[in-house]
Amino acid sequence: MEIQLSDKVIEIKQKGKISEIFKNEIEKSKYEVIAAKFNNEYVNLDYEIKESGKLELIDISTKEGMKVYRRTLTYIIGKAFEKLYPDGILNADYQLSNSMFYDVENMEVTDEMIEKLQKTMEEIVQKDLPIKQIVMTRKEATDFFEANQTSRGRLQLDLKNNNKIYMYYCENYFNYCYGTLGNRTGCVKKFEVKKYNDGILIRYPSHKAPNHIAKFVNNKKLAWAIEEYEDIHRILNVERVYKLNEAIEQDRIQEVILLAEALHEKKIANIADNIAKNKNIKMVLIAGPSSSGKTTFAQRLGIQLRLNRLKPVTISVDNYFVERKDTPRDEKGEYDFECIEAIDLDLFNSHLTKLLNGEEVELPEFDFIEGTKRYNGKKIRLAEDEILVIEGIHCLNDKLTSKIPAEQKYKVYISALTVLNLDRFNRISTTDTRLVRRIVRDYQFRGYSAKHTIRTWDKVNEGEEKNIFPFQEEADFIFNTSLIYELCALKPIVMPLLEEITNKDEEYAEAHRLVNMLKYFETIPNEYVPKNSLLKEFLGGGAFDVN
Repeated sequence: MEIQLSDKVIEIKQKGKISEIFKNEIEKSKYEVIAAKFNNEYVNLDYEIKESGKLELIDISTKEGMKVYRRTLTYIIGKAFEKLYPDGILNADYQLSNSMFYDVENMEVTDEMIEKLQKTMEEIVQKDLPIKQIVMTRKEATDFFEANQTSRGRLQLDLKNNNKIYMYYCENYFNYCYGTLGNRTGCVKKFEVKKYNDGILIRYPSHKAPNHIAKFVNNKKLAWAIEEYEDIHRILNVERVYKLNEAIEQDRIQEVILLAEALHEKKIANIADNIAKNKNIKMVLIAGPSSSGKTTFAQRLGIQLRLNRLKPVTISVDNYFVERKDTPRDEKGEYDFECIEAIDLDLFNSHLTKLLNGEEVELPEFDFIEGTKRYNGKKIRLAEDEILVIEGIHCLNDKLTSKIPAEQKYKVYISALTVLNLDRFNRISTTDTRLVRRIVRDYQFRGYSAKHTIRTWDKVNEGEEKNIFPFQEEADFIFNTSLIYELCALKPIVMPLLEEITNKDEEYAEAHRLVNMLKYFETIPNEYVPKNSLLKEFLGGGAFDVN
């Protein structure tokens, strides 16, 4: 009999290792159990329980379970690569859809290398080797650092502040992993090693289909956008957290900030130039996941369009919801405001068509309390030098603007595509950066606690995975809104909010994980951030006053 364990909380009083206490349940679980949550804190399956509390076994059908799966895969590729190429320098660079991209600094990635890596990783997994966590003193860690460059950067960060340094080892391989790791190599059964561009792509399942690897989707535009930023920050020598901290300590951070902001301005100007050159383009469609900085981006793009003698006219998709009684419902019977069918597509396309034909239309305003559109006499007609700018979650989906010819549309996908890593094997998630942004914004401008934001974050992500991410490659331009210094500026606001969450709260595990990441960042004052920065959308006090 298979047991479904995810989201099942168990009251436990027995002492001992989780893997031993729940051996039977783990073996019979429908999906691979890879970690646990004890008293609202993520732990390894070899965690020793010494007190009573609440425990939840985490399998790979959950988001956190798949995060542990990815980290363990990164550990295994590190072990395999060191065995095959001890002088090679492997870096975990960025995540694509259910894949992680790695580059090799000092070697050419060949088909032979890919074949050897796949085989060696499979052997390591099949041996089901234990992965154990050990604690080093500063002296031991310093000696290790001098003899082995595997965890350069993260060790430098820990040696500065911590008396105890935590390392994972498997046979004779040591490495430092940010976050919980699987307790044995056999817990990651499905993966595929591919050659991708000039590097290595490790593919793995999604938490929604954890027992098989989906068909490969080549996100060329997204990969290019990330790689471009990585190259620039590598040149600036701030691609690691410890290097960013050095820039702060050496009083070079304002130069880094100005360069990061100048890159944004250059990219936005390029988008506006591209639009102005093509006389067929009549509307700009902007989409991106939560906390990407869409509002500020649209305003800054508007300025650049004006410099190109184009006046932006904004239309809000939110005013085109269908009547409340016609709103689709989800599987729980609740209103689904995020699906595209919640938009009155016929009316929206009719108004767009009329505007592009030079006709006048009366724009609706949606009354969210009553759930109906109202007409209050707001009429517009597009002049020759005006262009529509529309921002919304469905803007990359052609179904939203199905009556508008493709040559009249210019689509922009924006997201905070983080390129900053803790070290060569521990990257900072783009999703985590957006979550930190949202916690700060929700607290400062919406009155929500960090606990509320974390609690609702999975629901936000589900909507993005369904309505935004599948269409990102349809964009004419992908704009990366991340700023290499932003977590240093957000940290002073977000850390106290996260530290208010205690281990009695269900959201503690996520809050604690974010605190452990942010503690490695030096802070910078709010006034260092320029008034027109996208970051001001979250910090406040910006030139555009968007909140």
